[in-house]
Amino acid sequence: MAEKKATTKKAATKEATEKKTTVVKKTTAKKTSAATAEVAVTAENAGFKAGDVYQALAAAQAPMTVAGIAKAANIATEEVYLGIGWLMKEGKVKGEGNAIVLA
Repeated sequence: MAEKKATTKKAATKEATEKKTTVVKKTTAKKTSAATAEVAVTAENAGFKAGDVYQALAAAQAPMTVAGIAKAANIATEEVYLGIGWLMKEGKVKGEGNAIVLA
């Protein structure tokens, strides 16, 4: 009888571990799909993203790549491009190789 309880406990532990793994995988999948979310292209949103990009560049005080700006400003790369476009039109930033710098 004790052997049967031990086997059942092992099976229950294994099942619980598999459930935890499944939950982690589902959470990871949600984060990945959130990274590819659509960006609302409105004048207001573009202005806010331009502010985020400008603040990240000003804080770094060095040329940054699009990926670096996205990480520093905690926004998607698509939003970085939106902000860069706004700032380039205003003459506040310029491209330097594959990096963006304050003008």
